Amino acid sequence: MVRLSPNLTPNDGAPTVRVLVVEDYAPFLRYIGSILGQTDDLQVICEASDGLEAVHKAEELKPDLILLDIGLPTLNGIDAAKIIRQRCPESRIIFLTQNQDREIMREALGIDHAGYVLKTNAATELLEAIEAARRNP
Repeated sequence: MVRLSPNLTPNDGAPTVRVLVVEDYAPFLRYIGSILGQTDDLQVICEASDGLEAVHKAEELKPDLILLDIGLPTLNGIDAAKIIRQRCPESRIIFLTQNQDREIMREALGIDHAGYVLKTNAATELLEAIEAARRNP
């Protein structure tokens, strides 16, 4: 499932960060939306529910930021991120996952311009991780 949103302009004139959210669990996807809705300078431009959709939508839309789960159908998030990195080198990636395996974390963080936030910490760490990704081009 892929959903697109219309272009929105923040009221304060701050640069808008265009976000692609890739999550296959609908209740958590809504939760992410509520977190991102706390700030006017983040715009969810598209949602995708599997890794292959993520690759296609990233290539088509060239988002500034991709929030990417690891445990996705069709193509896992790490493999999707590797392809996205080649095709969309300007996009930042933050893995938003429940996976705490050290090897998986190491592989994910080995991808250029990638961050890692555990889903259990999303309420307190996601916006901070997004801000860090914005400050560190």
